[in-house]
Amino acid sequence: MKPPLPQKICAACGRPFAWRRKWARDWEQVRFCSEACRSGRYAKAKEKHRKGA
Repeated sequence: MKPPLPQKICAACGRPFAWRRKWARDWEQVRFCSEACRSGRYAKAKEKHRKGA
C-alpha cells in the first residue's frame, strides 16, 4: 500500500491540495493549488460574486 501524499493548504483559496510530480523539485516553495489562485483570478472572482455582480 502506498503512503498518502503530502498536503498543503492553498494560500489563496484555503483548500487543501496534494503533492504533484511536477512540484517534486520545489515542493517547499509551492504555496498555491493552481495557476488561477497564484495569479489572483480566484480571489477576484470570489470578490465579484460577493458583491452580487
